Amino acid sequence: MSEAPIPVDVAAIGTGQATPALATALASRGASVVVFESGLVGGTCVNVGCTPTKTLRATARVAHMARRAGEYGVQVGPVVVDVAAAMARVQKIVTASRTGLEGWMSSVPGLQLVRARARLDGRRDDRFVVRAGDQVYLASRVYLNVGTRPALPHIRGLAGARPLTNESILSLRAAPGHLIILGGSYIGLEFAQIFRRLGSDVTVLQAAPVIANREAPDISARLTAMLEAEGIRILAPVSVASVARDENEMVRVVLNGTAEAIEGSEILVATGRRPNTDELGLETVGIAVNRHGYVPVDGTLATATPGIWALGDVNGRGAFTHTSWQDHEIVLANLAGNARSVDGRTTTYAMYTDPPLGRIGMHLADARAAMRLGRRFLYAEHEMSKVSRAKEEGETIGVIQVVVDADTHRFAGISMLGIHADEIVQVIAALMAADAPYEILRDFLPIHPTVTEFFPTILGKLKPLV
Repeated sequence: MSEAPIPVDVAAIGTGQATPALATALASRGASVVVFESGLVGGTCVNVGCTPTKTLRATARVAHMARRAGEYGVQVGPVVVDVAAAMARVQKIVTASRTGLEGWMSSVPGLQLVRARARLDGRRDDRFVVRAGDQVYLASRVYLNVGTRPALPHIRGLAGARPLTNESILSLRAAPGHLIILGGSYIGLEFAQIFRRLGSDVTVLQAAPVIANREAPDISARLTAMLEAEGIRILAPVSVASVARDENEMVRVVLNGTAEAIEGSEILVATGRRPNTDELGLETVGIAVNRHGYVPVDGTLATATPGIWALGDVNGRGAFTHTSWQDHEIVLANLAGNARSVDGRTTTYAMYTDPPLGRIGMHLADARAAMRLGRRFLYAEHEMSKVSRAKEEGETIGVIQVVVDADTHRFAGISMLGIHADEIVQVIAALMAADAPYEILRDFLPIHPTVTEFFPTILGKLKPLV
């Protein structure tokens, strides 16, 4: 028999990046808050996303730089990567991060963490009914932060071949002899480079004509050249007819339109994700998901049902840890009467290849498309091979490309592939947020020797984009 319903002010379902900070803030302000989590606290970022992959990337980079040691006058012996030890380091850091979140939430009076799957079940007494096991909670407000999960494409034999995902690949304790990756976007390319550096042969199969096809063609081409130089095989465009795992545990991928079959020891699927909105009971409270399964929200992250908000990946308004974090800031600001909106949020992200790609706002192809609608732009680019600090560090791969609105003199965007790009491009993001003209950066006094010091030089080369 279930216990009597428990009334609470706030129910938060899922513990992705937005939830811990939001829940602790609301509880600290006197609200009674219950947080539901059926899996691991911290969601994708902490457990199977940013934290573990960037930790493993660090190991891969150390191995790569050790192999390059002779370029710097340092002599080392054969480089051997202990993948099991590297994964143990990953898990240690992940566990510490997750334990820290759990400890933080448990230390706040008025906040309860319930380890159970929760679903909505209509209303009762002007409150939302939330069921978790046999217990019923009656919440005045509900925040959904349930995230996304890997999606398998419909390819004959794929499911039976026991493919890896971005989650399960972290359970490996040895580098595959040959890792085949379906998908040449951000997740696929990051893992391609990581496992190549850990010792695997790697083949990337991309359905689109180019990898990283969200980027400008020039950037995609540079990424291709960079990864191929490390020994990664990239096939694009290709489509997969079937996948099978044989009696010797080898994976065989047959491509459409060719007699070629690719054999490998493991196959990683990195072709997309799907929102965790099934079995949430959204229909019982009047919320309909879109055709992709995401929860539509307005600029304040509110759903069509007053009293329910959707934050993080599940709302389709951003697919990153940083956008999820900002979602919680926007919710708190609006609750305090300070109007903030996700509408017009500038595209801001990084791809953590090495060197990384940093993107803010428009890229070159975006600007050319906007020109057909009458906009005018200034453009400049600068090769990383001409940056003093990059040459000194031996990290000369890449380019900096800057797009400026010709009429307002405001930055429209930046694409940077190169050393510390993920950090450096945020200088532009800050100026865009401040609505500052590009001349501010052109005329500032930078520190030498840094990569950022080249912004005055780059911006001094701005020319009308034609």
